[in-house]
Amino acid sequence: MSRLKEKYNKTIIGDLKKDLGLKNDMEVPKVTKVIINTGIGRFLKENSLVDAIEKDITAIAGQKAVRTKAKKSLAAFKIREGMDVGVKVTLRGDKMYDFIDRLISISFPRTRDFKGLDPKNIDTNGNLNLGLKEHIVFPEINPENARGIFGLQITVTTTAKEKDSAEKLFRSMGFPLKKKEENK
Repeated sequence: MSRLKEKYNKTIIGDLKKDLGLKNDMEVPKVTKVIINTGIGRFLKENSLVDAIEKDITAIAGQKAVRTKAKKSLAAFKIREGMDVGVKVTLRGDKMYDFIDRLISISFPRTRDFKGLDPKNIDTNGNLNLGLKEHIVFPEINPENARGIFGLQITVTTTAKEKDSAEKLFRSMGFPLKKKEENK
């Protein structure tokens, strides 16, 4: 079992249940999935680079990445319907907890000029959206062998019903959220 999943089951559920005033363990918000996504727009012409991006995201996630296709043709972006426009992977279960643990404990500290996540990144449904400018902050990627540096968009989906309970969940899991500034 993942270190973070064990922490969630042993301590976070009890703490959040008391903190949010919930009666049942099943009411406590939890993370349901993590989606890792990147666009391959500038690499469209170079198929070998797209393959390298797919391989890198597979290494980062520990699960096979899938290419996303364009649903519509857009002449302004020189995209035709059915073209590959992105690479994504959806993580659930133990792989999800392992990825979140690596993201919090290894990747964020390796990110240059990282000062914490803005709580505004949590939407009203309790999901966290964040972007990384470089994929090489993950330990699975060797920066010397990286063929192209690309950004990632990561979405952490929860069962939280409102922003405040999701923020408490993320803080208790160890996400480095910035403190709320009182009376600006």
